[in-house]
Parts: sequence; structure tokens; C-alpha cells
Amino acid sequence: MSTTTIAAAPPVPRVETPLQRFVSEFCASRLALLGLLIFTFIVVIAVLAPWIAPQNPYDLAQLDIMDGRMEPGTVGGAGFTYWLGTDDQGRDMLSGILYGLRISLTVGAGSAIIACLVGASLGMIAAYAGGRTDSLLMRLVDLQLSFPAILAALMILAFLGKGIFNVVLALVIVEWAYYARTVRGSALVERRREYIEAAQCLALPTSRIIFRHLLPNCLPPLIVVGTMQVARAIALEATLSFLGLGVPITEPSLGLLIANGYEYMLSGKYWISFYPGIALLVTIVSINLVGDQLRDVLNPRLKK
Repeated sequence: MSTTTIAAAPPVPRVETPLQRFVSEFCASRLALLGLLIFTFIVVIAVLAPWIAPQNPYDLAQLDIMDGRMEPGTVGGAGFTYWLGTDDQGRDMLSGILYGLRISLTVGAGSAIIACLVGASLGMIAAYAGGRTDSLLMRLVDLQLSFPAILAALMILAFLGKGIFNVVLALVIVEWAYYARTVRGSALVERRREYIEAAQCLALPTSRIIFRHLLPNCLPPLIVVGTMQVARAIALEATLSFLGLGVPITEPSLGLLIANGYEYMLSGKYWISFYPGIALLVTIVSINLVGDQLRDVLNPRLKK
């Protein structure tokens, strides 16, 4: 009596979805993962600032001028320890940094989102329409990019004045051109693809072709540029506030906190500017780490 041996079926290869592949490639960089964790932590503490900050540093009823310029670790008259010291008006620096992060992140993210919407829309229209429309819009982009961003923002704020809304508007004006040029370059490649020609043959509305078929395929470079521009917007806002043309003193950002302690640096009161500067540096570096890895994952040809 013969026996028949049945061979085992070969294992079925595991197929990763695009999202799983993206997550695995992004997490392959420890620096990018560290940057994402740090930035997430910064966002969380900024959102929870009213509940976790030792004091509201801009509520006059909670301030004591006698606690001004206390060194880090000193116990103040209010009974709690100023772990990062105080500024010249007796405001707790730790609380000031937590509240300042809220303004810096709001201005940076808000201006980047609005500039992305404006720039991406104009870039799409320029690439799809072509001809005189493309030439006109690209000349505007070239004109915008020919001016240094900080100089253009200073001129705008000198005319508009201080205020969070004015800072966001100024940053949108100086940032939209980056998104427009990036999206136009990607859209020029995509509009020659077969699916765009098929949509045109079906006589689909132009707005539907642009925003439903063309734009989704231009998102990878747009995501990378958007991430980098958030960090750039935060740095620009800090520079404008440091120069006195940014947010008002009643709603301070990290840049204004740094400016408040600048005149005391030579007298040894380093902590008034030092700790807000460290917070600003860590925030920008963490965003850039995430942006670098997104660039490598979404466009492997640029991988270092």
C-alpha cells in the first residue's frame, strides 16, 4: 500500500497597504520619530497651558513686581517655585513659555494652512490653464520670491500694525508663492497623464478635474513643503515679534519673550531670553526632522 505525500502550500506573502508602508518607512528613521514625539509633546503642553501652567503670566492679579528677575529655582512671594526664573515684571518664565508656544504654533500653523490653500489653488490653475494665465501667475510668483521674506513681512506689518491677524496675513502673503511653484511643477507632469485626458474627453467640469483628480496626485510634495513652511513661519513670526512688529505684548509669543530679556543678557539675567530661545529652537528642529523624513519617504529620489 503506497502513501501519498502532500506538499505544504507556500506561505502567502504579506502585502502592505500604502499607509502601512508609509508608516514603516517613516518610523525607520529614529531621528524623525524622535522629532514627531517631541513636536507632539510640544503641541499637547501648549494646548493644556491654561491648566498645567503654574500661573497665568498675563493676569496682572497673579503678578508681583517684587518677584522680578528671580533666578531659576527660586521660591517667590506667591509660594511656588519659579523653576525657570522670572522676567523683569515677575512673570513665571515656564508659564510664559507654555502660553507663548500657543501663539507661535497658532500663527505658524494657521498661516501655513491658509498660504497652502491659496498657493495650491493658484498653482493648479496656472498648470491646467497654461498660456497667458500661467505666465501671469508665474510672474507674480517670481516677483514675490525675489523679495526676502522677512523684508516683505516687515513692510506689510509696518503698514498694517501689530496683531495676530495681521501677522498671519503678512506670513500668508510672503509664503503662498512657495506652494504655488511646487504645485505647478507637479501638476504640469500630472496633466499629461492618461487619466486627465480621459476626464477631459468625458467633458467633466474643470473644477472637478483640478481639485478631484489633479490635486490628490500632487499632495506628496505639497505635504513636504507645508511641513517645512510651518517651521519657517514660526521662525519668521519670532523674528518679527523680536523686532517689535509682531504680536502685541498682551498675547506674547516666543519671539517676544526672547526680546523681553535681550537687554538683561549682559547683566547676567540670561534665563529671560535663554529658555524661550531653547523652546523655539527645539520646536523648529523637531518640525524639520519630521519634514526631512517625509521628503525622503514621499520622494525616494531625494533620499540622502
